[in-house]
Amino acid sequence: MKLSVVLIIFLCIIKVASASSVGFQQFQLSDNVSRPLDVTIWYPTLQNSASISVAENIAFVGTKVIKDASFPPKKHPLVLLSHGYRGSWRNLNWLANELAIKGFVVAAPNHPGTTTFDHSALQASRWWQRPHDLVRVLDHLLEDTAWRTVVDTESVSAIGHSMGGWSVMQLVGAQLDRNTFQKQCRLYPNPRTCGLGNELGLTSPQPGEPKSFNFYDPRIKKSVILDLGLARSFSIESMSKVNTPVLILGAGIDIGDLPQTMESGYLAEHLPLFNRRYKVYEQAMHFSFVQLCKPNAIALIEEETPGDGIVCKDGVGIKRQELHNQIFKDILGFITHS
Repeated sequence: MKLSVVLIIFLCIIKVASASSVGFQQFQLSDNVSRPLDVTIWYPTLQNSASISVAENIAFVGTKVIKDASFPPKKHPLVLLSHGYRGSWRNLNWLANELAIKGFVVAAPNHPGTTTFDHSALQASRWWQRPHDLVRVLDHLLEDTAWRTVVDTESVSAIGHSMGGWSVMQLVGAQLDRNTFQKQCRLYPNPRTCGLGNELGLTSPQPGEPKSFNFYDPRIKKSVILDLGLARSFSIESMSKVNTPVLILGAGIDIGDLPQTMESGYLAEHLPLFNRRYKVYEQAMHFSFVQLCKPNAIALIEEETPGDGIVCKDGVGIKRQELHNQIFKDILGFITHS
């Protein structure tokens, strides 16, 4: 009897550790010497040791992880994350952490040229490299001796916020079409989207650009698009042929970009109805999808960079944590549903 009680307690301890401990690693992927990638990975671990806080500063809330923790004893589903324009892995750190707690391995590269600390004009103009960055990370995890024992190759999803959503859509079959982009920009000349055309290499052919704009990767089984931008740069024909299930989550409050109806809604309109889901959070703003902000964060950010305080603003009458709870529930339900 006593032995049974001890065994039950021991199993409960293991269950708690596996459900609440998140391992964390960072490394540089240098398979392409002209475009090294800084990669961050979160994963479930049975290790129960001292944790550290990551992605935290005076304005933003971080998460608790165990750096370089031991790997889990079996394979787990993989999620690739893609950050937005001039963002970083930190933006979706909250989501990665929650997914790792639920048993996912989550990997996020910083996209050179369009990340917080790298504004290289040359790298930014290589628009096709963004989806390829995600492919490189996936290739590495499936080929690396250690990681391939942890990742379930039959359960790979990709999630992108803003420009990250644009990058992820290319992996499931949407293709850039310059004529479409220019036509749409004549109709809706928005500076936040069309204004980035030259910088991102979308208005004219770029040196080294591939001949084919088809970056479909069949290993990606599901994709989640968080309030994307640049949807109107895709050809309607390519969107109509997307067969990978897509969850589109939009922000109901416009921050000065095109309204979500003309980005997320436009994407939903042209994807096949049978394999896409589309939901709008009416009280969310574009940056509601990124990490939590600390009290007085808006004032601190505005003092340093006037106008950037918007990254901490959400709809009236709701807290970002509440939005995150809804967003995570919807994402988890989508990527775990067979």
